[in-house]
Amino acid sequence: MANEDKKDFNAMLHDNKDMPKFQIITDEKSIEKYGGNRMYFAPIAYDEVMKKIPYGKVITVGKIREFFAKENGADFTEPITAGIFVSIAAWASHQRLEDKTPYWRTLKANGELNEKYPGGTRKQKEKLEAEGHIIIQKGRKSIRYYVKDYEDFLFEMD
Repeated sequence: MANEDKKDFNAMLHDNKDMPKFQIITDEKSIEKYGGNRMYFAPIAYDEVMKKIPYGKVITVGKIREFFAKENGADFTEPITAGIFVSIAAWASHQRLEDKTPYWRTLKANGELNEKYPGGTRKQKEKLEAEGHIIIQKGRKSIRYYVKDYEDFLFEMD
């Protein structure tokens, strides 16, 4: 995202645009890739789930997507909008004085830190290390950061 300091992410988070909603997709490649045609969208729900992740635990965007699909009888949730919703939740929390969301506990696939969060991976790394996680660096040219053994710290959604 660009110009984060000029956007009202809390307004974006609460602008539901008639969501949550289902969309039936017809693209055969997508149906094959995701294993069905019922896709679920729910922007503010990401923030609500992210608030439930306790100190010392983490979750991935993919695990949240799986939870939403299962809970709502959908085949899948759309991954690109999921990434956008998670970023909006993070920035909305950053802009609030109260009712913070511990967004730093929500990771990308394979335990990767999210460079699109407020303060980028540096700030997320600091917050996760303060909770006892070990952050590892991978890559030489395209450096990425991951929570070591993140699977051991995954929060299970009920």
